[in-house]
Amino acid sequence: MNVHDSEHMAGMLEQAGYTPAPHADAAAWQADVVVINTCAVRENAATRLYGNLGQLASVKAGRPGMQIAVGGCLAQKDRTGIVDRAPWVDVVFGTHNLDALPVLLTRARHNAAAQVEIAESLQVFPSTLPTRRESVYAGWVSISVGCNNTCTFCIVPSLRGRERDRRPGEILDEVEALVDDGAIEVTLLGQNVNTYGVSFGDRGAFADLLRAVGAVAGLERVRFTSPHPAAFTDDVVAAMAETPAVMPSLHMPLQSGSDRVLRAMRRSYRSERFLGILDGVRGALPDAAITSDIIVGFPGETETDFAETLRVVEQARFSSAFTFQYSPRPGTPAATLDGQVPKAVVQERYERLIALQEHISTQENARQVGRVVEVLVAEGEGRKDGTSHRISGRAADNRLVHLALPPDAGTDDVPRPGDLVTVRVTHGAPHHLVADSALDGGPYAVRRTRAGDAWAARRELHGGGQGSGHGHRSGAGPAGASDNRPVVLGMPARR
Repeated sequence: MNVHDSEHMAGMLEQAGYTPAPHADAAAWQADVVVINTCAVRENAATRLYGNLGQLASVKAGRPGMQIAVGGCLAQKDRTGIVDRAPWVDVVFGTHNLDALPVLLTRARHNAAAQVEIAESLQVFPSTLPTRRESVYAGWVSISVGCNNTCTFCIVPSLRGRERDRRPGEILDEVEALVDDGAIEVTLLGQNVNTYGVSFGDRGAFADLLRAVGAVAGLERVRFTSPHPAAFTDDVVAAMAETPAVMPSLHMPLQSGSDRVLRAMRRSYRSERFLGILDGVRGALPDAAITSDIIVGFPGETETDFAETLRVVEQARFSSAFTFQYSPRPGTPAATLDGQVPKAVVQERYERLIALQEHISTQENARQVGRVVEVLVAEGEGRKDGTSHRISGRAADNRLVHLALPPDAGTDDVPRPGDLVTVRVTHGAPHHLVADSALDGGPYAVRRTRAGDAWAARRELHGGGQGSGHGHRSGAGPAGASDNRPVVLGMPARR
């Protein structure tokens, strides 16, 4: 969601007459305007924000006229506190008024003073805003914003507001427009996608939406994130199984395997219900890869509670999991609960959980060896592709695949981002698969797509040549990767 918000910010700036700074300049903060889009889910977000602002202070001092804007969830939360701590910031705007960014930059220049504008409720639905999409072959589509849940550890509802759903026709129009522009994959976004439709009285709307989106001509892959276990229903499983374009992947947040802790978190499901959902999904989609979120060290968590989390993780057989040490967020009920777990205890449990999940991920990925998969080639997924002489992308189940090209590969054998390649998996590592079948005469077939054509056309338009080669570039890794570099969409510079 934050990446998609950044695409909206970049789109608004381009519409207002700004142009993206060259990639090398942007990475070094060398731009007339730098916008930092922030998250507030974890405590270290604030540390990273103010660390980045500290670096920018000296950059701005040597660059007259440079402007710095801070938006997103931390801006919504800290408000004028950002300018108090970093008076060289020019603009602060929140999650409910993304559309104000260009006007606030102009006003800050005119008034020669910082502009802080935080709306208390959504002013303009973000999906109606101009968008500079980072990818032409895959796109994000918001189906709702906000959240109606009251999880005691989560600050999102207070910063994003109550859930608001888009009408199905608007969503389908956006999906069709993306496909017309060359996209063959979309990911539907919402804090709780499977409560979509409640606001307009249709509890089965999400399953219907999956089927409708999956029927859009030219669209080959549909994904969604994130569902809530409490609202996950059989009709969604049926829609996934019956709609060929809906991919066999599911991100289902567990948070804890202890029913006692889940109750304290106000997560309205229990561990057996969670495992039952996974059984249902795998019964309908045997090849589904399921990922999750898990929190370690929630207040009051005992060793017995943690052992329950390990038990559920062992049974769940996640292909991967995003694991977090509990981070107290001021303003949430959990921040003031008794029984805050000592840091050393949390760290030790966290390391045990990671070791278990790494073991499971290794086993689950090793089971993929020998499978023939179709990989959607991506731009910027493989950070070691240049040295390994492989290219990278995602299989249908969303596993990251690094694949080798044939030794005598001609132009037609080299896929572009957006093309699809059929290969056989030859090795499974904890966080990726390797498919070197092309090196031993095994399966290797490139299907050139409209998406690859669109990528090549954009590359040529921006001076990158014909685009017949793969053209990976450095950048942010996959969501949730350990790489902490910012997602660089291209910092705008004034025309």
